[in-house]
Order: sequence, then C-alpha cells, then structure tokens
Amino acid sequence: MPPQAAPPAPARPAPAAFVPAPYGRTTGYAPPPEALVETTTRLRPVRDRRSAGRTAAAAACAVLGFGLIGGALAGVWLAASEPGRPAEPVGYAEARELWHNAPVDALFPQTLPGPGAGPGAADRTWTRIVVAPDAPCSPAVLAKGLLAAVEPLGCERVLRATYTDATASSVITVGLVFTRADATAQRTLGEGLTARLGQDVPPALSGPSTVAARFGDRQRASWWTSAPADIPVVVTAVSGFADGRAVDAPQPADKATAKGRTDAVAQSGLGHEAKGITERLERLLRTTATTAAKEKKAR
Repeated sequence: MPPQAAPPAPARPAPAAFVPAPYGRTTGYAPPPEALVETTTRLRPVRDRRSAGRTAAAAACAVLGFGLIGGALAGVWLAASEPGRPAEPVGYAEARELWHNAPVDALFPQTLPGPGAGPGAADRTWTRIVVAPDAPCSPAVLAKGLLAAVEPLGCERVLRATYTDATASSVITVGLVFTRADATAQRTLGEGLTARLGQDVPPALSGPSTVAARFGDRQRASWWTSAPADIPVVVTAVSGFADGRAVDAPQPADKATAKGRTDAVAQSGLGHEAKGITERLERLLRTTATTAAKEKKAR
C-alpha cells in the first residue's frame, strides 16, 4: 500500500490591512480638534531686473566716457548733500525686492505668534491657510483708495495670504504692497494712512476647502492699513468670522478696539486680530530686509 500523503498545511491568513482609528479616537496620538487645510501657491521667482540691462549699461558707460560719468557722480554728491533729504534706512533698497527674492515662508510664516495681541493683552497665534500668487496692483487685490495712493509712487507687486486664529473662529487676509517710493514719499504715505483712506476696506482672500472658504466681501468685519517709514511696503489686514456671517458695517481696527464697545466685532477681538497681525508682519519684513542688507554688505 503506497504511503499516504501528508495532509496539506493550513493556509496562513493574510496580514490584515492597516485601518486607521476613527477620527477622534486615540491610538497613542490624539489628533487636533480640526486639521487645517492650506491652499498655497508658490510665489513667482522673477529675474533680477538689473541683470537684464547690465551689459547694455556697461556699453553705454564706455561710450559716454569719463567726463559724463564724473558729471553724474557730482550730481549724486550734490543731491545727497541737500539739506532735509533723509538717507534711506538700512535695508530699504533690499525691501523693494523681497517680493521675489525672499521665500514665501519668510514673508508669510506658516505660524505667526502674537504675544499680547488680543483683547486684554491676550496671546494670539495665527496659522496660514491660503497663499495667493503674486499679482499686479489692481482693484482685484487692492482697495480703491489705497490703489490710488500707491500708483503714483510706482506700485510694484501685491502679495496676499489668509490666516486663522488658534480656535479657527476668525480669518484674516493680509496683504504686502511693494512700491518704488523713496524714503520721503514713503514717510508721507504712512502718516495717518488708515484714517485718510476712510472706509477703504481691503479685499478678502478666501480658500476653497479651508476655514476661509466663506470669507468674502460681505464677511469683512475689521481692517487696518499701515505704511512703515523704513521699508517701501504697505501692509494691510482685514478680518472676519470664519462661520461666514455677514457684517453690515466693517470697522477700522482703532474703532473696533476702543473701550466700551459691546458689538460683536469688538467683543470677538477682530480689530485686535487685524492690527496685531499687521504689526507682526511689519516687524518680520523689517528684520528680513535688514538681514538681506547686512549679508549683501558682507559679500
């Protein structure tokens, strides 16, 4: 009798596919209450405008000769010695080019802390959720009054991003308007800018599938506009509720933060949000421009 074949070994069960725990349950790691979605567009790198004409400029200098060059230098020395003409602050020239020379995270950090920036000096933290591509100066990205104010100065480019607070209950669109203004013009521009512009509310920047999906013109609640004297940039901010509620009368931040206000915009701190984030971005721009100037000088 032939030997009987051994019974086949039982099949090994296939490994179970990994199935993540349902949202809200912990498996050693607790997810945040809401995962913020960001829509970011990379800013367009632009070739240094000076390099395109560098060869032509060199040839022109050779043709003009040392006599004309000497005359030009004399003119520069005389202009610099004019009484009352302010010297450009450190980093002023470099700040003009930050819109295409600096990485997006240096201009709009992913997280922006605001110690003491809320009502009653409460701390604030803003998270970036939308970054728009750089844009030319136009009514689509600038309020009418501000556009009219910066166009004569040589409006260069506009960068915009939208942030939300730590509770994802408010959204804030910030704008950086780069100009070719000299130091004197920039100083004049910044004097009481928000008050001079009146009800010149900056446009909102929404982001599909983000906390700012319903942030539009009707949701704008408070805003602030500032032109620091030491960098040729105008910084704007407009805040609103993340739940999409409309606001009938947007308020500038100085009014929305006034004592004794009991309306929803004031009580929610949206004026503090707009002004606080504007001040933080100003400081960041100033630091970035100064650092660029020091690095250039060290080369």
